[in-house]
Amino acid sequence: MQVPDLADVPNIDPEAFERPTTDALRPPPPMHPPRILLLYGSLRERSFSRFQAQESARLLEAFGAETRIFNPSGLPLPDDVPADHPKVRELRDLSAWSEGQVWCSPERHGAMTGIMKAQIDWIPLAIGAVRPTQGKTLAVMQVSGGSQSFNAVNQMRVLGRWMRMITIPNQSSVAKAYEQFDEAGRMKPSPYYDRVVDVVEELVKFTLLTRGPAAYLTSRYSERKEVAEKLAARVKLAAI
Repeated sequence: MQVPDLADVPNIDPEAFERPTTDALRPPPPMHPPRILLLYGSLRERSFSRFQAQESARLLEAFGAETRIFNPSGLPLPDDVPADHPKVRELRDLSAWSEGQVWCSPERHGAMTGIMKAQIDWIPLAIGAVRPTQGKTLAVMQVSGGSQSFNAVNQMRVLGRWMRMITIPNQSSVAKAYEQFDEAGRMKPSPYYDRVVDVVEELVKFTLLTRGPAAYLTSRYSERKEVAEKLAARVKLAAI
């Protein structure tokens, strides 16, 4: 590989600098179905966010994905119990298993629900040297009791970026959700349903596209530099 000329960027550490290549973006693709975790943000008996997550899971499976839906009932508030609590461990294991995620929250008081936020807060940015969400794809959805709003999906987009996830461009916001689901909890035909199909289809495509090179896509110069500096320090210490 040709060594780049870094004369014009003297502040760059050449040991940590990598010039992106198309070959690195085309590793052998994984052959198993895309693994998608779905989270929802309400514990009501008729939870429309749960209904939409379940509808999304059916569509995901029709598109060839494998799905898991996390039930947040019994999940303690963040930091109220140790991280080895069974519900926390279940959530973290599912997050590690997944290659993509769907977050669907009701809008309450103009924001995502505390139930939704608690689930995200229990997924840490790092466990040891592993970042549980970095490079995973994400689709965001919300349901509203009144007119259409985008407060919850906008907030979840911010969180997805903070969790270093690849958040797809499309999203779903269902207004007057009580009109969009039948007594069995199935979503009725409508433009809202068509948008959910669009979002799910796009999520599967982005997951297929990015899950192979995800580690390469999210490799950062600053972090490679930090790792190299720590390694150099350990080597220097060992030589003393």
